[in-house]
Formats: sequence, structure tokens, C-alpha cells
Amino acid sequence: MKLLDLQNLSEKRLKALQSVGITHPENLLTLIPRRYIDKSNIKPIRTLSETTEPITVVGRVKSTNVSGYKQKKRLEVIIQDETGSLKAVFFKGWKYYITQFNVGEWVSLFGPVKRYGHYMSMAHPEVDKVKSPDDVTQYDTLIPIYPSNKHFSKGYISNQLLKGWIEQILESTTVPEFLPESSLKRHNLYNRQEAFRKIHQPENSKQATTALERFKYEEFFLFELSMAKIKSIRIERTEGTVLKAGDLTKKFFNEILPFELTDGQKHSLSDIKTDLASGTQMNRLIQGDVGAGKTVVAIGAMLMAIDNSMQAALMAPTEILAEQHYQTIKQYIEPLGLNFRLLTGGQKTALRRDILTDIEGGSCDIVVGTHAIFQEKVTFHKLGLAVIDEQHRFGVKQRNEMLMKGSNPHLLVMSATPIPRSLAMTIYSDLDISIIKDMPAGRKPIKTAVRTEKERSKIYDFLEQSIKNEDQAYVVFPLIEESEAMDLKDATMGFEKLKRRFPEFRIALLHGKMKPDEKEGIMKRFVAGEIQILVSTTVIEVGVDVPNASIMIIEHAERFGLSQLHQLRGRIGRGSKQSYCILMPDVKLSKSGRFRLKKMVDTNDGFEIAEADLKLRGPGDFLGTKQSGLPEFKFGDIVEDRLLLEQAKNDAWNIIKTDPDLEKSEHKELKKVFEPYFKERAEFFGVG
Repeated sequence: MKLLDLQNLSEKRLKALQSVGITHPENLLTLIPRRYIDKSNIKPIRTLSETTEPITVVGRVKSTNVSGYKQKKRLEVIIQDETGSLKAVFFKGWKYYITQFNVGEWVSLFGPVKRYGHYMSMAHPEVDKVKSPDDVTQYDTLIPIYPSNKHFSKGYISNQLLKGWIEQILESTTVPEFLPESSLKRHNLYNRQEAFRKIHQPENSKQATTALERFKYEEFFLFELSMAKIKSIRIERTEGTVLKAGDLTKKFFNEILPFELTDGQKHSLSDIKTDLASGTQMNRLIQGDVGAGKTVVAIGAMLMAIDNSMQAALMAPTEILAEQHYQTIKQYIEPLGLNFRLLTGGQKTALRRDILTDIEGGSCDIVVGTHAIFQEKVTFHKLGLAVIDEQHRFGVKQRNEMLMKGSNPHLLVMSATPIPRSLAMTIYSDLDISIIKDMPAGRKPIKTAVRTEKERSKIYDFLEQSIKNEDQAYVVFPLIEESEAMDLKDATMGFEKLKRRFPEFRIALLHGKMKPDEKEGIMKRFVAGEIQILVSTTVIEVGVDVPNASIMIIEHAERFGLSQLHQLRGRIGRGSKQSYCILMPDVKLSKSGRFRLKKMVDTNDGFEIAEADLKLRGPGDFLGTKQSGLPEFKFGDIVEDRLLLEQAKNDAWNIIKTDPDLEKSEHKELKKVFEPYFKERAEFFGVG
């Protein structure tokens, strides 16, 4: 069957279908109903009571009457069955509706019921003509309501027309099955033909739901199959230099590191050692909460590269974070006598040339920087390990660019934004994952509270006492791109207000408009304890460890996202002192704003917060769909349908293990569908 075979398909309607990507009859089958109407609940008129739920009544037209004047005219229709009478009222379009009712004929009305005067009444009900009270066999199935759009409206494509076309396609088309029979049986899924029939012509809601499950599984399965294939190609093609821990690594962990590693750090290092010794390129993600100690693990991995006469690089998303990583690494490994350099975009030409010479000549052991590290002009002597911090800010393409530097460098990516399991199963399916859940010893859980403007004087009294006890504090103001000038003014006014309230304290303002060296100077003074209160926009979201910083006041807290609030809170609680995060929202709070603040008070667990944030924002907003490589699933929701996603992943990865090229006879149809699908995914992930 062809699209042109559809009944009542005018040129205008054909263009409307093509404009939304419908070029083949099967495309129409994937137009899934957004809801269903159930007209099977037929009630005798005498039994009716007021209801917001629509019901069906069947009766004979007793009278029609147009009342009112000019624009306020309305049509009133009285219908009756054996038990009583009901009034149907139509305002807009009454001239059309009066043609639908002839006295003495039977009609079916569907809608909610209200009482007006003597009559039970329906306002603008749906109208169907019937031959008799028994002629309602069309109500044996649910009636699908399809999504509409501006193109359909321009082409005069009604819901009734779509329903008719889809019925025509289902009667004349056989849809081939491509999912493995074993998967259908294992998960009790309809075959493709049956699933299309049940989703467009369900007898009950259970059939429609079960049919939708099939299509959710199908798109999850194809995506996970592509991710499994990508990973298998990388393993097959990408040899990695064998790296083993040597003298530098052992000296760092046994003599220099001033604390005991947590179990999570030990497990992550063990995973990394296994990867680096395998002879295959490492592609590992370490995720852990703010302050979980990922950087120390990364330093261990970088030292393993240097132990084997290779270089290491660490890339951060911003200059300030790159500078802070550089200082942290310097603090830890300076006693080892290594050459490590900082490379950012804003450096002077002479300094930059000197750094590039060091990197190319091999005298630079570790380079830390922004994405400037992986520009074409930067040539490594022998890059053995690349580390990406805050992976979610870069995306898949930049990750792939890094892998192109040198000779198959090992890749370690880190995320301080805990990634919910459902996301980890999708966008990071091509990576091995290590999780650091425990926190370093001596850390106390941060106490978080929501306070109102009325309590500000008490908060300032508490702040004053804490600073007198040698604590330090952050006061954070939001900075939203659309209102950046106003937000900066807000932060500046807050800064001046605090200076007036605390004239005896050393207070500084930090914001993104400052020059890098100015920002670095302020942060250095704060770390050294020379600044007691740091008023800041969210540039401190990725700040350094300041053990004495034990108080954070977040102004207009409802304007921050949940994960962002958690990231900010992670700037305190880095020492042994009890820390306090005080959320100061505006008076008017939305429902989601109240939820976010309550979640912050209830838990310090970044993974729990990430799950909640993902539910609130959806995966696209959570990570940025385009850069992350996560497709916009048409049917499934990776949060709500996580169990189905996990089943699809297990099935897909097992198939790639046993039949990587889909050569088995039972995968013949799957191969036809998968090859064009995979081509697009492979290009994105750089494994053509």
C-alpha cells in the first residue's frame, strides 16, 4: 500500500502529512493516540446525576429550539429515552449542530452532566447518529484521540479522518516483525502487527497500555543495541597501552597522601588498574557526590601513565575550575618533582608557546586546562591518559575528539553530578562505570534549612557568631542569563548591604564578569582565610575546598535547579566542622519550587537528588539531549519506564555478545531495521 491509496487524500492533506515526516503508511501507524474516549458507559437518563466524567446517553430527539439573540444565540435540543428527558445545549457552531438533529431520530450524546433548572443537561456533547438504542456496537472499542498540529489543521485533517486512514492501513498492510521471538515471549509483548491494532483499536485500556509497552521496549532495544555495538567496536579496534602502577604511584599513596582512601575510592582505583593493564583502551566514568574524592582517584590514574613514561591531561569545563584543579594537583604531587602545566584560553602568547613546547617535547608530565588542551595546535609527545571533569558539560563529540589525540589514550571521565541509573543505562552505556558513594572520614552531614525574610536578622546574628568562631561563609545570588544585568545588580546590592551590617568583617564580591586573574586572586584570599564572607554568583558552583567555609546562604533559592542547589551546597562541609546551608526563597513559591527546597532539606544524598531532578526536568533538560547523545524517545520515558529500559538493555547487550553482526537467521529482519538506525548513532559516537 502507498500513501496515495488513502481515501479522501487531497493534495493539501498529502502536503500536511509530508510536512511532519509522514511519507509512508507505516509512519501513520506510529502516530500514537494521546488519549482514548470510552463511550461504552451508557446510562438511562433517569439515573443521571451531576458528574465531571463524561458518560453516554441514547435517546430520540423530542424538540430543537434556538433561543437568544445575535451573537448570544444557542441551540437547545431535548432528547428522551424510556426513563426521562435530557437537554443538550450548543453555543458556538449552533448553525452546524441544528443540522445534526431531526425530531424523531435516535442520537447518542457523550459528555459530562450538569443540572440546569428542571433538566439534566450536557453542554456541547459529542453527537453520533444511531438507528436504535441497541445500535451502539461502535462503542465496543475505545475511540482514539490523535495528537493534532498546525499542519494537520491547515490540511483539514480531523481526528475522524486519521482514525479512518489508520483503519484502512491496518486492513490492507502486513507489518513485518523484527524483534527476536525470544524477547517477545520473555516480556509478554505483542508482535508488531498486533501492537498496532491494539493501540489504535483497543477494546479496553489494558490492551492499549500493553501495546504501548511493546513500542517503548522496541525503541529502548534499538538504542541499547546500538550502544552495545559501539562499545564492542571500540574494544575490538582500540588497543590501549598497558599501564601499570610504578614507583610514583606507590609513593603517592603510601607516603604523600595524608589520609586513608575510602572504600569507594579503593574500588574505583582497582577498576582503573584493571582497565589500564588490559591492553584495551579504557573508557571509564567515575561518578560520586560533591566532595567524594574523585580528584585523588584521577591523580592516581595520571601517575600510572607517568610511571610508564607517558603524559596525562585533565580537562575541565571552565577556566576557574581548571585553575582550581591545577592548584589541587600541585598541592598533592609537588613533592614528586613532576612538571605540570596549566593551559587555558586567556593566557599570554609567550607563556602559551612555552607550555605548548613543553607538551610537545615531552617534558610536561601533566597538563591541566579547558577544552583548549584539545585544539589542533596542541601536540602531545606521548599522551597516555585523558581525564575529563564534569563530563555532562562537554558531551559525546568532545569526548571523541579527546580520544583522537595521541595514540589511543585511555579515557577517564568524572562527574560530580550524580547520574541517575536510568541515564547511566542510556547515554553512558558505552562507558564502564565506577561509583564513589561514601564520603571521606570526618565529614559531617550538612544541615539544611529554609528560612524566610522575617528571620533574616536571626540568620545574620548566627552568621556573626560563627565568623567570630573563625568560620567562613558564602552568600550566593542566582545569575540567570536572561536577566544577567539585574542579577549582578542584586548581588552587588547584597554585597553592599552585608558590608554595612558587618563592618568589622572582610567581605568580597565574586562574579563571572571579572577577569580570570581577579577571580583567582579573590579565591586564593578566601582559601587563605583572608576573606570571611564571600558574596558570589554561581561561579563558585565548581569551587575549591575551603575547610573553614561552613555556612552558605542561598538567596532567591527557588530560582536554582535541584542539582544546582546540591552542587552549591557541596562547597561547604569540606572540613570537620558542622556546616549549615540556609535557603532563602522569595515569598511566592511555585509547587515545584517548594518541592525542590523540601528535597534539599530532607536529604544530602546526591543520587536521590539527581533522581528527583530528572523526574522534574526530564532527561533532555537534565543533561542537554543534543550534546549528550540521548535520543528523544517517542514512546518511552527513561525515568518512568526504567524497568523496561533495563530489560531492553540486557536483551540487546546479550545479542551483541553472541551475534555481533546479526548473522543468525532469527536476526534477519532485525538487521534490516538496525543497520540504518545504527549508521546515524555510529556517526554521532565517532565509530563509523
